[in-house]
Amino acid sequence: MNYNLQLIDIFIYMVENLEREERYPSILIMDFGSQYSELIARRIREANVFSLVISHLTSYDEIKELNPKGIILSGGPSSVYENHAPLCDEAIFNLGIPILGICYGMQLMVRQLGGDVTPAKNKAEYGRAPLYIDNENVLLNKVKDKSIMWMSHGDSINKLPNNFFQIAHTDNTSHAAIANEKQNLFGVQFHPEVVHSEYGFTVIKNFVYEICNCQADWNAQTFIEEAIPIIQKQVGNKKVLLALSGGVDSSTLAFLLHRAIGDQLVCMFIDQGFMRKGEPEFLMSFFDEKFHIRVEYINSRERFINKLKGVTDPEQKRKIIGTEFIRVFEEESKRLGPFDYLAQGTLYPDVIESAGTNVDPKTGERIAVKIKSHHNVGGLPKDLQFKLVEPLRKLFKDEVRKVGKNLGLPDEIVKRHPFPGPGLAIRILGEVSNEKLNCLRDADWIVRDEIKKAGLYNEIWQAFAVLLPVKTVGVMGDKRTYAWPIVLRCVSSEDGMTADWSKIPYQILEKISNRIVNEVEQVNRVVFDITSKPPGTIEWE
Repeated sequence: MNYNLQLIDIFIYMVENLEREERYPSILIMDFGSQYSELIARRIREANVFSLVISHLTSYDEIKELNPKGIILSGGPSSVYENHAPLCDEAIFNLGIPILGICYGMQLMVRQLGGDVTPAKNKAEYGRAPLYIDNENVLLNKVKDKSIMWMSHGDSINKLPNNFFQIAHTDNTSHAAIANEKQNLFGVQFHPEVVHSEYGFTVIKNFVYEICNCQADWNAQTFIEEAIPIIQKQVGNKKVLLALSGGVDSSTLAFLLHRAIGDQLVCMFIDQGFMRKGEPEFLMSFFDEKFHIRVEYINSRERFINKLKGVTDPEQKRKIIGTEFIRVFEEESKRLGPFDYLAQGTLYPDVIESAGTNVDPKTGERIAVKIKSHHNVGGLPKDLQFKLVEPLRKLFKDEVRKVGKNLGLPDEIVKRHPFPGPGLAIRILGEVSNEKLNCLRDADWIVRDEIKKAGLYNEIWQAFAVLLPVKTVGVMGDKRTYAWPIVLRCVSSEDGMTADWSKIPYQILEKISNRIVNEVEQVNRVVFDITSKPPGTIEWE
């Protein structure tokens, strides 16, 4: 078989390791380059049903071996009548399992089964549109007539294949939802996975529960119960090394591994000097002393800060920190080892983003844009010869938080705001120094402290301080000052891909500003960043 990269990930974990009793996906999402494919999978997971994203190049035989209860064909940027439009194996429509096509996925199903798709006669349809239900069908059960659904298409169905009939329309689209009840084939022109579709989640649950007959048996506790024997079987009596950062991913992984293999787990915490105030002390106390998870503390503060002397370019800073981290990790792992296994907090979005899911048959390029290459621990040297333990690789971030909560992690870690790997070094614009780090640590602590006191911490995606490499004039105690400004950055987001600046009440902003100016030396001014992403980024470097 010619496995595409994404399917290899699935088969490595599921087909080649059946002795580990790995769970098969109940729903497969076949990706045609949609920006929402991952979101579809997340929505199905929210219905407590296990789902995975696969490439549109996945064959009939490969899907049959995975034995899903249903398939969803995603949307995509192409038009089905284009010469090199991404297609799927037409044989999948004869698998005898339910299939739901969304937007491009519906149009592709129609075309491959003998229907016709053309550019929209009236106009393209984008954004909110009321959905008019024409015929009763289980797919639209409990969906309110004239409810708002989210449209995003420039093509429409001109002719339905045999045995299909229309079940809903909009003002601009005759075939907004279709069904072939005999073969359990369905399609919707709108996007039920986005929050803008009022009854979109109802449509997804109807497909998953009522049509595919899936059970709501995928949750944090069942994941833990399934993961522990898999880890035990994989590792045996060998030692496992984990680079602990204190973030939700590595912390959850540490708790899961400790429950599975106990003292065979050794965590390494490399303190590069760029952590937030009090965090190194908290991590050592929490993991080592309270929960008796072995953590080797590596104090490399001076080593890292010396490497950054004179460096102002943000990308150069990141590379230096990443390279030095690898070197420290390599040295210390040899000192503490030998280790047979390295545990990494790889998540499912990392798998999707690193491998991509689709290949253009003409150019060989990936259709879904490769967002990033995933290298936990900065990309380890090959000669370390670790075998990887990655039990979180099938989870989304919100699922990791739920697993962490079920394992007994406190909210201080489970609900922790995202924190960049290079730490405060990239929240100091320009050259990094111990003086600036101490200043930023104090300011950042005040920001988080006041946000928490106001009860806003869990409503905000990230709240932090940035130190600028300039000084401004101020007046304090009738004296002229010349000190650094602090930028307050607070953003709201669902996944960090896009973000809006958080509308913090003025009185809270005032408290933050007053405390920073009064309590932090070398700061005489606080400004508030009100830029969304895009055009800005969440971090400043």
